[in-house]
Amino acid sequence: MNRQPRKPSGVSVPNRTDTLLAVAVAVLCAAVAVAAPGSRPTDPLAMVLLLAASATLPWRRQRPGLVLLLVVVLTVPFHMMDYRHEAASPIALVALATFSASVARTKALVGGLVVVVLVLVIMGVVQDGEISGDHLGAVGWVFFSAVAGQAWRWHAAYVASIIDRAERAERSREEEARRRVAEERVRIARDLHDLLAHSITLIGVQAGVAAHLARQPEPDGEVLAAALETIADGCRAARAEVRSTLTVLREPGEAPDQGAVPGLAGVGDLAESVRGAGVDVVVRVDADAEADEEAPAVGVAAYRIVQEALTNVVRHAAASRVTVDAVREDGVLRLTVADDGRGAAAAATEPADGSGGFGILGMAERARSVGGTLTAEPGDTGGFTVRAVLPLPAATVPAPVTPEAS
Repeated sequence: MNRQPRKPSGVSVPNRTDTLLAVAVAVLCAAVAVAAPGSRPTDPLAMVLLLAASATLPWRRQRPGLVLLLVVVLTVPFHMMDYRHEAASPIALVALATFSASVARTKALVGGLVVVVLVLVIMGVVQDGEISGDHLGAVGWVFFSAVAGQAWRWHAAYVASIIDRAERAERSREEEARRRVAEERVRIARDLHDLLAHSITLIGVQAGVAAHLARQPEPDGEVLAAALETIADGCRAARAEVRSTLTVLREPGEAPDQGAVPGLAGVGDLAESVRGAGVDVVVRVDADAEADEEAPAVGVAAYRIVQEALTNVVRHAAASRVTVDAVREDGVLRLTVADDGRGAAAAATEPADGSGGFGILGMAERARSVGGTLTAEPGDTGGFTVRAVLPLPAATVPAPVTPEAS
């Protein structure tokens, strides 16, 4: 593989634009010096000085101060020997403008004043101390060059700031897009988990019951039919919920879960499905339809937490009884799901860090999504308890009754 030779460190190479500018300035200055010589005819020495001064311009961006100093050193003898002054002026003006554009305002002003003093001294010496319009014109060109350099510096800084803001805005948009994609992936995974885990768990339990009955010499037809009906109902419910979720995903303008999840009003149906798996479910839920409409996100989160908690009871707890309490008080919804199952053993089966499952992790994320908190731990007297505190909007909290003044 061929490799390009490495450039020596510390050596700056002028770009093509600066080189072409230097050539153009050298040709212009030489043409002026030849076509209209000053008091002293243009000779080889004058040409050498002009070309040498022009040869420094390709490095004007890399070493603006050094280039300006070299131009002054090379053009001062040119002016002192009374060659055509205008022939060397473009070189000095370009060097001064570049120096002014690369330094702060104070340094640009000092550099311009130094050049003005040199111009006045040179012209005063050459013209025997007489002040003429040439002096004022030269001073004006010097200040114009310095001001032009500062204007270019301000313009370049302004353009750079615009580009920087645009790049930062683009990075922010990309980061926001990545963040939203990540959040959407987590939400979809959580929704699919919540939608399918409950139905599939109950279907699995009922399928096991049906299989056990089918193996009996004289199976109980009513119980077997009930188990199969429960399986069919679970399949239909799962299909409806999956279809609702897919509809939301296909319509970006629709808020997730709105209209697809019943809220606290649907906890009774969840309890009924779990009772079919042989668990006694006691529901004490303050199900207020108007409050659910005013706080749909809280209702959805509460429904999903209860759904996942009941699913965990069926899957892991081996419980015979579970209690679901939901009370609105003090501006929050206090949700408790407690069972009398295996407790610590169930917690080991479903760790809270999500390493062995995503149930408790998903419930915690549901609570955080509406600004609430959730704890899941074995109970003091056995069993397992899930507690969630979900803040309610002010409109859903009953206003305090104040006695009228007598």
